[in-house]
Amino acid sequence: VFFEVMLAASYGLLLHGSGPARVKAGLHYIAINLAASSLFLVGAALIYGISGTLNMADLAARLPEVADADRALLHAGCAILGVAFLAKAAMWPLNFWLVPAYASASAPSAAVFALLTKVGVYVLLRLSTLLFSDGAGDSAGFGGAWLLWGGLATLAMGAIGMMSAQRPARLAGFAVIVSSGTLMAVFGLARPEVTAGALYYLPVSTFAVAAFFLLTELMDRSRQSEGMRQQAPEDEEDHLPFSMAELELSQGTNLDEDEVPLVGRAIPAATALLGLAFIACTLLLAGLPPFSGFIGKFAMLSSLLEAPGGTVTPVSWLLMGAIITSGLLALLALTRTGMRFFWTPVDRPAPVLRVVEYLPIALLIGLCVLFTVRAEAVMRYTRATAAALYQPRLYIDAVMGARPLPTPTNADRLGVPVPGGVR
Repeated sequence: VFFEVMLAASYGLLLHGSGPARVKAGLHYIAINLAASSLFLVGAALIYGISGTLNMADLAARLPEVADADRALLHAGCAILGVAFLAKAAMWPLNFWLVPAYASASAPSAAVFALLTKVGVYVLLRLSTLLFSDGAGDSAGFGGAWLLWGGLATLAMGAIGMMSAQRPARLAGFAVIVSSGTLMAVFGLARPEVTAGALYYLPVSTFAVAAFFLLTELMDRSRQSEGMRQQAPEDEEDHLPFSMAELELSQGTNLDEDEVPLVGRAIPAATALLGLAFIACTLLLAGLPPFSGFIGKFAMLSSLLEAPGGTVTPVSWLLMGAIITSGLLALLALTRTGMRFFWTPVDRPAPVLRVVEYLPIALLIGLCVLFTVRAEAVMRYTRATAAALYQPRLYIDAVMGARPLPTPTNADRLGVPVPGGVR
């Protein structure tokens, strides 16, 4: 329910601004999410009709006791509910709406949307570990294979999309898909030690993508002339050269006697700050050292190699190859974009960078650096969290064993006096 409340707020955030492209993408986004919300209601109704409860702990306790004749209908309700959240978590092919919507939104709104996608992934993790654990009887492991293979397909399509993207905003949108696909595939394995690495990777990738969304707006603005800045978003074109033959030296370029550009030309402070932020985002999204993106991927890969029984399964090898390959493709795509935006000579003045615009980017990257410095403490926390997730009985007993607090509404029913004699 609270996820739907967040989505209602996101409709206004996406439509904030002007231009037909943003309105068109916003209407598509609203239509897709309303359809997914309708599926959510249908799935919840089926689950309630079979189990008689929507309390998560109570539902997990009753799931093994469901009659065999009703289990197929229960699985159908869970599958419909899963499709609703898979659409919001950007699983392929249900993620066709994400890149146009996120690329058309304003930079601050797109940074917030990166969090919404991860909320959908977290819901899938909670449903799979609580309802379909080893103690769920005939329902144990339901949907895990779909989550694994769907996550691998999402990871592959996101990496290919990053290679095909020309605009930084679309590149950031495909980066969201890559991170979501990685998490869904890892969660589909249902191995606590691998899930612990994924839980470390989840906030790091979210912060990195959010910082990159904020950075894309400043990058686009720094490469536009004053006349181009007045155009609507749908009229923007890529005015950057695509080959060395199209490059022309600006009048301010220092040349030696052989008319070769001299190295050592001063870099404006704004351009240097944008370049440093872009390098940090590239390292985080590609999973390269020394930042926390590398630590998260290394934790997942090392856990995949430590297979139970000492034998690494083909699926684990496939997942490791997909994670490494996606990081390589992300590095190539981001490097290409960085070269076009920061190394291509253009005859334009240095960009104007305000502190209030750069501060959120610096804070998000600073959080990723903090995750790097405190990696051991965070990994201890994620390991404990993963262990608790795969032991749902602890959660079920804690919820079902809790006594309700007396209130003026239920005091008579509980037989407990209310302080002050209020009835």
